[in-house]
Amino acid sequence: MRERLGNWLDQVWVQNTIIGVIIINAIVLGMETSNTLMQNWGGVIKLIDALCLAIFVVEIAIKLFARGFGFFRSGWNLFDFAIVAIALIPAGQGVSVLRALRIFRVMRVISAAPRLRRVVEGFVTALPGMGSVFLLMAIIFYIGAVIATRLFGDAFPEWFGTLGQSAYSLFQIMTLESWSMGIVRPVMEVFPYAWVFFVPFIMVTTFAVVNLLVGLIVNSMQDAHAEEDTIKTDAYRDEVLERLSQIEKQVTRMAQNQPRE
Repeated sequence: MRERLGNWLDQVWVQNTIIGVIIINAIVLGMETSNTLMQNWGGVIKLIDALCLAIFVVEIAIKLFARGFGFFRSGWNLFDFAIVAIALIPAGQGVSVLRALRIFRVMRVISAAPRLRRVVEGFVTALPGMGSVFLLMAIIFYIGAVIATRLFGDAFPEWFGTLGQSAYSLFQIMTLESWSMGIVRPVMEVFPYAWVFFVPFIMVTTFAVVNLLVGLIVNSMQDAHAEEDTIKTDAYRDEVLERLSQIEKQVTRMAQNQPRE
């Protein structure tokens, strides 16, 4: 019974149905933010939201029954369980923020869609390497903030007056948001050679370190994809070997049952 329910949940049409319910629920949660829609269709919207939540609860219950304690061995199952549990918290004083987190039900589409799962798994796998890159970025920002505060703090206290202001201004420059006309060119009117500091900073942070982060994430996603392909290949190979073994047993049995002349 449990195995049959587990196989039923793994069918493609069931997974696609769950994804469809998640998308409908996302649309409904967005509609709840409109006062006009809630005044005219509030009852219907709340009914659809309740039905979606009921479907999610039933799905989680079936998974728990079908997989037992194995359900809690999967991080994605725990993620789904937490999202649905938050949605079940009753509205009231002190938990309104948690109720607002119902929109996180939309994130269940990540666990339901294999391609999205691969993206998230690749990102999580890249976190250790990203930590080293973030540490490198922090060192560069600290050095740059100290230099910028020393050089430009007196003339431009609103941008480089303190270490924190300098770090924030450098972060804006790194994102290339109004960096030239907004910050660098006004500074260069007072300090003509300021570009000697800002241009290398942009080259190192924006074009080198940030692209290094992107490369780490892409490489982790490729590794996750290759690992998934390997698992599928191994499973297919084991299935083929099992079938060949069954065929060999049948041939042996037929040969033994043949009458001898």
